[in-house]
Amino acid sequence: MGSIIAIVNMKGGVGKTTVTINLATCLAKNYGKRVLVVDLDTQINATLSLMSPFQFAKLKQEKRTIKTLIHQATELDNSLSLSILEIIQPNICHTKGLDLLPGDVEIYQDFLLAEIIVAKSQGKHQEFKNNWHQLEDTLIASILKPVINNYDFIFMDFSPEDNLITRSGILASHFYLVPAKPEPLSVIGVGMLEGRIQQFKDRDRSHLNLLGIIFTSLGHASNMGEKIRRRLSEDFGERAIFQTEIPLNIAVARAVEEYKPVVLTEPQSPGAKAFYCLSHEFLEKFTCWSR
Repeated sequence: MGSIIAIVNMKGGVGKTTVTINLATCLAKNYGKRVLVVDLDTQINATLSLMSPFQFAKLKQEKRTIKTLIHQATELDNSLSLSILEIIQPNICHTKGLDLLPGDVEIYQDFLLAEIIVAKSQGKHQEFKNNWHQLEDTLIASILKPVINNYDFIFMDFSPEDNLITRSGILASHFYLVPAKPEPLSVIGVGMLEGRIQQFKDRDRSHLNLLGIIFTSLGHASNMGEKIRRRLSEDFGERAIFQTEIPLNIAVARAVEEYKPVVLTEPQSPGAKAFYCLSHEFLEKFTCWSR
């Protein structure tokens, strides 16, 4: 069975998408792993980092995005009947083993889901709460279940918002990775995430493990950055901090304009080389956890 890994931080702009697509690409291209990228962010940055807006527009018109799977699973639209295999885009960016489950700018509407759950709960508050938690527990897991054995890793890219889709995706995961900038606001996002995950563990989801914290967007070393690294090491243990750090690199920005990961567009750039090292360290950490 494949491992589902959430790449998440409750703070935006910390490099979640960049880490997701480049780590996934390295694992597929350099290590022969079968990897699925799942875009659960309505900004669809992961999708548009792996395909052009024109390609995405065509898929959206054909209803071949994750929105269709969510609407089918929640009965928001019973007229649709596409399987996840019909929606996944195989060998994305001409990279063998790298697949994409495209996101959508309109994944779902909270109030419509609430109406469905209210109807099922017959107006009873506790019943509504139980049904909502059940939806959180099962929605994303049920969508991925038909293909989980097809992959070594399934990476999910999230919105920083604490919404139903983010919570359900985290609950479906076996591990989580936390990209973070060496700055105070980013650390607050890590703290908020840990608080939410502790709530999940209190609901008997103890299988969810922190694989590590990855520092991104590093420029010159600073006292503040070093203090934050020490603080997170004290809070989570030195083992939880990835030694590989992702530097600020203009090549990463150029890659976005080509709708491809930097490890494909400029493989000799400092940013790409950092991701090669990160993928190696990731596999080491994953192997240690899997023993």
